[in-house]
Amino acid sequence: MANLVLILISLLAIGWTLVHAGEPSPLQDFCVADFDSPVRVNGHACLDPKKVTADHFFFEGLHKPGNTSNPLGSFVNRPTVDEIPGLNTLGISTVRVDYAPRGVVPPHRHPRASEILIVLEGEVLVGFVTSDSENKLFSKVLKKGDVFAFPFGLIHFQQNVGHGNAVTIAFLSSQNPGVIPIANTVFGSNPSINDDLLAKAFRVDKSIIRNLKSPY
Repeated sequence: MANLVLILISLLAIGWTLVHAGEPSPLQDFCVADFDSPVRVNGHACLDPKKVTADHFFFEGLHKPGNTSNPLGSFVNRPTVDEIPGLNTLGISTVRVDYAPRGVVPPHRHPRASEILIVLEGEVLVGFVTSDSENKLFSKVLKKGDVFAFPFGLIHFQQNVGHGNAVTIAFLSSQNPGVIPIANTVFGSNPSINDDLLAKAFRVDKSIIRNLKSPY
């Protein structure tokens, strides 16, 4: 009998963990972020509903093309809960990316979200890599109207492979998905990761590591 009780308690604990593994479901119609609140929670405290207006759920300008005149040839417009306070506790956000020809969104991951991407204009190569030790690449060239999903937390990328400009819009399963660009993180950390460690990890000479760090 005692063993049965322990099994039931373990199952309940596992179930509770799975239910609460993502962002919690809201317990009211909305919880607009109160950025001035001294209360610190996982997310933001709720603004007094009497102070909430339509503007708290509004963001202007996602239709405007971004400036892609940069080394990556892309521009990311990423309104999260910081720009749309009404997203607080809703577990969703969006992002528009503009690409010059051959422009890229380099390999990166979102530590708190999965993502679904839609091509609005152009042809875009997309892909993600599964976790170690398989490290399998899933990749496809998308055209206007095509949709592709990136699983939670996996490294993924995009590149404009068409002859003109490209535009994508994506939706992510978090009000604040975060972004970890792989190259920036590894070669541009502050303080810097030890050259010897990186040289051994990437199996290259330390001079190559120093060259890779130089842009950051």
